[in-house]
Amino acid sequence: MHPDKKQTIIEAAMELFADKGFEGTSIRELAAKAGVNIAMVNYYFGSKEKLFEAMVEEKSTYFRERLNSILIDESKNELQKIDTIIEDYVNRITSQHKYHRVIHQELMLQQRESLHENIIAVFAKNKEVLKKIIDQGVKKKVFRKVDPELTIVTLFGTMHQALLSKSMCKFLIAKDANFDPYTDEAFKKRLINHIKQVMHAHLSHQP
Repeated sequence: MHPDKKQTIIEAAMELFADKGFEGTSIRELAAKAGVNIAMVNYYFGSKEKLFEAMVEEKSTYFRERLNSILIDESKNELQKIDTIIEDYVNRITSQHKYHRVIHQELMLQQRESLHENIIAVFAKNKEVLKKIIDQGVKKKVFRKVDPELTIVTLFGTMHQALLSKSMCKFLIAKDANFDPYTDEAFKKRLINHIKQVMHAHLSHQP
């Protein structure tokens, strides 16, 4: 079997799951999109759930590699590293919002326990890298002593709330009916600056 076929199937899955959701996507559609037969999808992944997990692992691994590169960047202090993560993640969500919304839905609905647990396990690896940055900042006294886990919840929770529900975002932030948080560059800049201000106030030593 061609070694690139597995990756082709994952890429097809990313597009279909993002557009149609987990339930709305069939193995037959995935195979057709990837230009392979159903047997090949089953050979590589065994089930739609395992294919979904492979997709999440690939996306999360890319982000984890990015986090690790930020972690070891000696040209930035820990506050600058947090700023870089905020910029990267907002840009990541706005450019891949359908994918992130599908993941968010799976986590919230918890309809498939094993799938839910595996997604959490993948995300936990990324959380640990971010926790290292926060712990380093506290140790070096760049940050005041904070709860690292709740700091991460605050950071990502704010971004997800602002970006993963387009209708809620329009209701809370914009009066313009044509407002789109995923393409509005002024809003994206506004959000990035706001989250930076929140994290700076939270992490910095009080005067």
